[in-house]
Amino acid sequence: MDYALIARKNKGEINMANIDLAQMGTGQSGTVVAVQGGRGMTAKLEALGIRPGVVITKVSGQIMRGPVIIRVGNTQVAIGFGMARRIIVVVETS
Repeated sequence: MDYALIARKNKGEINMANIDLAQMGTGQSGTVVAVQGGRGMTAKLEALGIRPGVVITKVSGQIMRGPVIIRVGNTQVAIGFGMARRIIVVVETS
C-alpha cells in the first residue's frame, strides 16, 4: 500500500478511513498516513520514529486533553494532545 499516495490523494483530510491519533481508542493500532504540521513538528515526530507507513498503538490518553501515550515498535512515547490531533492514521480492523 502506498501511504504517500493516500496522503496526497486525501490531502490530509479526515474521512471515514482516516482518523487522528487523539480519536483512536485505547489499545487500537493503526498505520500513520500523514502528519499535518510544519517542518519542526515533522522532524520531531520522525526523531521519535513516527512517520508515514509506521504502525503505532495507542496505549492511553485523556478524555478531553492531556498527553497521549503511544507505542512505536518496542518504545512508548508520550506526546501532547495537539500533536496527536495532527497525526492521521488508518485504524487496523481485527
